[in-house]
Amino acid sequence: RDTEANRRKREEFVDRIRSTPPEHLIFLDESGVTTSMTRLYARCLGGRRIHEATPGGHWKILTILGAMRLSGIAAAMTIEEATGHESLGRVIQAPSGGPLKAGDLVVGIVRRPDPVPCPACAAGEWDMCRNGRYTERGIKEKHGFGAERWRIEPEYAIKVEPALHDVAILVEPGSVLAKAWEHIEHIGKRAYWRPKTLLITGAGPIGLLAALMGQQRGLAVHVLDQVTDGPKPKLVEALGAQYHTGSVQKLGFRPDIVIECSGAAAAMRDGMLILENDGIFCMVGSSAHAQDAVLNVSDLNRGMVLGNTVTFGVVNANKRHYENAADALRRADRTWLQGLITRREPLSNWQAAFHRQPNDVKVLIDFAA
Repeated sequence: RDTEANRRKREEFVDRIRSTPPEHLIFLDESGVTTSMTRLYARCLGGRRIHEATPGGHWKILTILGAMRLSGIAAAMTIEEATGHESLGRVIQAPSGGPLKAGDLVVGIVRRPDPVPCPACAAGEWDMCRNGRYTERGIKEKHGFGAERWRIEPEYAIKVEPALHDVAILVEPGSVLAKAWEHIEHIGKRAYWRPKTLLITGAGPIGLLAALMGQQRGLAVHVLDQVTDGPKPKLVEALGAQYHTGSVQKLGFRPDIVIECSGAAAAMRDGMLILENDGIFCMVGSSAHAQDAVLNVSDLNRGMVLGNTVTFGVVNANKRHYENAADALRRADRTWLQGLITRREPLSNWQAAFHRQPNDVKVLIDFAA
């Protein structure tokens, strides 16, 4: 929209990148088509009929993604269907006699087992797939949920309470944390262990949900992030937790549990080294490539061996983790959960959802708005 505010933002953007060599820029573009755009009516001479084949009710969506440099197209791909792995939908049609009915609110499970299947998938633990041939909606070889309507197998749909209608989009990211906590607690049973302190590195939606689940377990929760103001410190304080900025090394205490949610290599390194004896370090954040963080492997080795510490990673989730996440949200303060969702953009303004603003925590695209 050519408003005064948007013109000002465009001018500010141009000023910021003016000094960047154009050959260093990569432009990402996304577009799409749907066969529902096929015209169903046409003109012809009076007294005659016109005939043309159309897809009927079997609509298809094609998402087109491209990365462009000054020298030309750097990469391009098409996805047959919409993108998006987080979801919240209302059932329109469901098999009779099943657990779901029209009007129910559901969240779609992302991962599907591999077709072989591997031993883990055969046992129903497809979030722990051994051969990597799993598929994931909106992530790996399977269509996402980013559409006005989508279909899903009933066994991969999680029914959520109507009271959570405005925050249930948090179930999917929460499911990864529910899995992380399940594994932390399993590992903790290896010996006598009564953890007291929890450190979360990264105060994005994942980090804040990890802090919520730590608070629900009665731990003293500490959250570290680089942001000094805005909603993140307030959300942490509203949990009764402590908010920190700066480096992990300067915190002044040794946590029993560290859940790394920032993807920052330095936070990962320091988090492993700062653990209390018998501590557990869980990596949830996925780091970007080419981050410089020197790690003295000998120091890490001595700390893990002499301190009996454990480091592990976690990704994706099983059905029970989605259910546990929904239960954690049900027990949480609704006002606090609502504070995590800082913006909701209608589908007509979907581009705005991808332009990060200073106070953003989680931004949604509302297909029903």
